[in-house]
Amino acid sequence: GQRVLAVRRRGKYLLLDLQGGLLLMHLGMSGSLRFAQGLPARGTHDHFDMVTNRGTLRRQDPRRFGAVVWAPGEADARAQKLLAGLGVEPLGEDFGFAAFHAGLRASSMPIKQLLLAGKLVVGVGNIYASEVLFLARIRPTVRASRIGPQRARRLHEAIREVLARAVQRGGSTLRNFSSADGSAGHFQLEANVYGRDGLPCKLCGTSVRVLRQGQRSSYFCPHCQRP
Repeated sequence: GQRVLAVRRRGKYLLLDLQGGLLLMHLGMSGSLRFAQGLPARGTHDHFDMVTNRGTLRRQDPRRFGAVVWAPGEADARAQKLLAGLGVEPLGEDFGFAAFHAGLRASSMPIKQLLLAGKLVVGVGNIYASEVLFLARIRPTVRASRIGPQRARRLHEAIREVLARAVQRGGSTLRNFSSADGSAGHFQLEANVYGRDGLPCKLCGTSVRVLRQGQRSSYFCPHCQRP
């Protein structure tokens, strides 16, 4: 019986502002949302329905790694436990270069893993991190604190550019990702390095390589991306 006042996002959390409280949703590794009129009966992996006068929002999650959490508001401890440690939104006005560069200088982590951690900047997932670092000409294993001002500036700009383009392309569909209306993303079709190990670099022709970092695959061009 409540009205949805706004729908927002913070990192990978979808935030629904209600007349009474806040609903936080996280899709986990394999979750998905569908929004439509007249959805079929719930199946084994359908764990949540929000029924509205414009359609039903359904959350499906075969592996059950995601979450749906209600809190009285964003300042509540339940919400802050999930949101407080998140970094800056990369496409927002708060993503300034000075603070970003300072965050790089303060970290001894490899740059790829720092981007994935989400504490400096959110939204740079595994696919986009490989593409961002290629655009910035930085090898994924470089320690963040070793990245100087010039390369840091390229990295800052590359994050904005890659993520904005990914949004325009509807995201990346490798296996089962789709938007809330069921359509697939198309960013993966124009990837420079991700998923292209052994294929020639689109800039120099050198074979793209892949390495494992923290259980994730990192793709890079050994010629274009300096260590």
